[in-house]
Amino acid sequence: MKAKGSYFKLLILSFGLILSCKVDAQQINKHIIETLRPIALKEAAWALKQKPVTVTAESCSRSAGGKHDFYSEGDYWWPNPKSPDSPYVQRDGMTNPQNFVAHRLAMIRFSRIIGALGSAYKLTGDKKYVEQAAKHLNAWFIDSETLMNPNLQYSQAIKGVATGRGIGVIDAIQLMEVVQGVEAMQGSSALSKKTLDGTKAWFANYLTWVSTHKYGVDEMNAKNNHGTCWVMQVACFAKFTGNQKLIDFCKDRYKQLLLPSQMAADGGFPLELKRTKPYGYSIFDLDAMTTICQILSTPADNLFTFETLDGHSIKKGIAFLYPYLKDKNTWPFPHDVMYWEEWPVAQPSLVFGALAYSNMDWLKTWKALNHIPDNAEVIRNLPVRHPLIWIKN
Repeated sequence: MKAKGSYFKLLILSFGLILSCKVDAQQINKHIIETLRPIALKEAAWALKQKPVTVTAESCSRSAGGKHDFYSEGDYWWPNPKSPDSPYVQRDGMTNPQNFVAHRLAMIRFSRIIGALGSAYKLTGDKKYVEQAAKHLNAWFIDSETLMNPNLQYSQAIKGVATGRGIGVIDAIQLMEVVQGVEAMQGSSALSKKTLDGTKAWFANYLTWVSTHKYGVDEMNAKNNHGTCWVMQVACFAKFTGNQKLIDFCKDRYKQLLLPSQMAADGGFPLELKRTKPYGYSIFDLDAMTTICQILSTPADNLFTFETLDGHSIKKGIAFLYPYLKDKNTWPFPHDVMYWEEWPVAQPSLVFGALAYSNMDWLKTWKALNHIPDNAEVIRNLPVRHPLIWIKN
């Protein structure tokens, strides 16, 4: 009888632990909503007042593209001091403030607007947020006068060197929160079928370009955070458009290539640690990988619990970087050449990790960090700025 009683005690204890885990996940979700609600509603109030501004609003004489083509210039390329009219030269890690970034800023603004409106709609169900979002979606993806062509053929150009580069594909990560915002709002009657179908058609066309054009293929094959960001954006857009072939490709690439080739045994990212901004790039690559897990995980195939044969996992990556997100002063590697003081902010790796593993320590650190960064470099390297539209609740 003793053995039988012990068995039932163990069963009750196990059941209690299961319930405890569920409560923890619900509590974490509640904390996230409580933390973000006032921020999201305030930003949405701003977004309601904004008029659409697309790539057609400004142009650059150095662009080889047309009025509807996105154009940006390589951040770390500068005029040659020995000959100002000659091709630009590289200064890795040092951003040239004179380069053309108007289109990138317009895209980031667009992302902020849709992200804020999607978050507010998710919180309130008020269709006014959807109606405002539709104006911006139509301007960027449907209106023939203002739309952006569905490619990044002229992104991250270098004067005298290249009219565009594969490395420029990374600029499209700014469109992920547009997609996530639309997904949060697409059940509303205020979002017309024409607008939704037109938006999905635009991203379907972009996916064709980014998975077949030389620049897209080059970026896919990049060995550092650029390769990670190709998978992250393609996974996001493929899920939105229902492209199962690319979804499966991204899952396989994460498991078979990104995780085993970019992560060290201790959970760090050696390719990023060798850069001139080892702290910022490590944060960025971890955020991107964690976001891939958030996008692609399903009950039947949870990337948060996936582990390679030699023990690489996203949980190990978050655990490696967490102490340095909690206290940057403990960072044992060289400091970044620029923007060292601006990092970290409320990183998506912490909030997604807290949800996936019911980790209250990660959540507390995320809550204490800056949720409203205003530095342009930080904003463009923060792939998730509106977590509410990413989490399932």
